[in-house]
Amino acid sequence: MSGANREADADRRRRSVRKRYPTMATAKALISEPVVQFVFFKLDPAWRRLDAETRADYREQFLRALGETKSLVPFHSFSLMGIRADADFMLWRSSDGLESLEETLSRLLTTDFGKYLEVSHSYFGLLRRSTYGQARTEQDHAEEAPDKQRYFILYPFTKTVEWYLFSREDRGKMMGEHIKVGRAYPNISQILLYSTGLGDQEFVVGYESESLAEFQDLVTDLRSTEARRHTLQDTPIFTCVHRSPERILELLG
Repeated sequence: MSGANREADADRRRRSVRKRYPTMATAKALISEPVVQFVFFKLDPAWRRLDAETRADYREQFLRALGETKSLVPFHSFSLMGIRADADFMLWRSSDGLESLEETLSRLLTTDFGKYLEVSHSYFGLLRRSTYGQARTEQDHAEEAPDKQRYFILYPFTKTVEWYLFSREDRGKMMGEHIKVGRAYPNISQILLYSTGLGDQEFVVGYESESLAEFQDLVTDLRSTEARRHTLQDTPIFTCVHRSPERILELLG
């Protein structure tokens, strides 16, 4: 889609939203939908059989593409090399809609280095206010922090059907206990994405920490709360190391 056509499409969307939602504040909130994506890449082993000069040229081309798309889709990069068999690195990407995520990912995958990459996992969701009215603290604003901590642990999760049959008040009490436990670990920050109806999971949660042991302690404490009874699934779990794109490409060879 050309720039002119894309702008015309966006204008039609704005008019449609305003027609259905005459309150401008409501319309503006619906037009701008902050989306966060975690996309994981697996490198084809054939990459390492290329000669060193070719690999250096392809790495440089890929880094230029990353730089060119960053103003449209900001990102943070993480390595999983040797940590999981199905992913070598991950990009934490932010946008105001899925269109930009698709277009910039296409730009990356059509580079010469990108031709050796497979998207092995991809999770996305919306940034929204807490369902239970809990005030957000600095711990809950991981997406806004320019500097990332040493480790990032991510997993999708889904609640049981029974969870939603509890009253809102009862669910709020259980989540209050859950949140209280998290507040006891102020050095660990969190990002929570709402993906109900948009993907196979209902939520995507990520934690930043300087210490894997401290994060394990947090998880152990959370699993003793009442809300844990109503978790249907919270795997796969991805443990990532924060690294620059340049360093990730060096490690990949």
